[in-house]
Amino acid sequence: MNAKQSNLLFLPGLACDGAVWAHQTRHFESIASVQVADYGASDSLQEMARVAVSGAPERFAIAAHSMGGRVAFEIFRNSPERVVGLALLDTAYRPRAAGEAGDRERAERMALVEIAEAQGMRAMAREWVQGMVHAERLSDEPLINSILDMFARKTPATFRAQETALLNRPDAAPVLAIIRCPALVLCGREDTWGPVAQHEDIASRISGSKLAILERCGHMAPMERPEEVTAALSRWFGEL
Repeated sequence: MNAKQSNLLFLPGLACDGAVWAHQTRHFESIASVQVADYGASDSLQEMARVAVSGAPERFAIAAHSMGGRVAFEIFRNSPERVVGLALLDTAYRPRAAGEAGDRERAERMALVEIAEAQGMRAMAREWVQGMVHAERLSDEPLINSILDMFARKTPATFRAQETALLNRPDAAPVLAIIRCPALVLCGREDTWGPVAQHEDIASRISGSKLAILERCGHMAPMERPEEVTAALSRWFGEL
């Protein structure tokens, strides 16, 4: 497919919106038809996938960040013939662990939901962001405020719905094995939520995929290192 004639669907992560892709959408709008998904009140990844493609063209490339990567897997699981390229940023594919580890994850996610419901989304985001950007960027007020503002645009009810979706996430390993379109796997070197080894694993399971690691970058790569992410996506998009 000629990249200049193709369509690009951006999938945001947990409690994120188009702001996470601001630099990338400005770049790609001149060469492609660009859409950024809004999952609405969806409380399952399967429903998010349905909503995300409801207004999309017949064929499209996907760039997905964090939870958006899991949405992308569900799109691919349901309609692989529609996806001409897949870029996965700072994401994961495994289901919630059984036993103590899974219980701990549920408790941690619900603790954030409780903060959002009691104190508001911005207060929750201040807690959440501490481990989600490179430590050196925590003093970068424009970056941090843009993240907090983005989260504040979501309601606690939407946040609860998305956390519920993540807790009930399906195993996407079978999907990775059938991806045959041009694929990019990218993460920040200091992404403590989705470490490099996790992305090396993802790349190893997708035939022909390319792996990119951004230095001095945490989980919010599209906002932390916008120019570098856009450059990596441009190289990938040019191969479609």
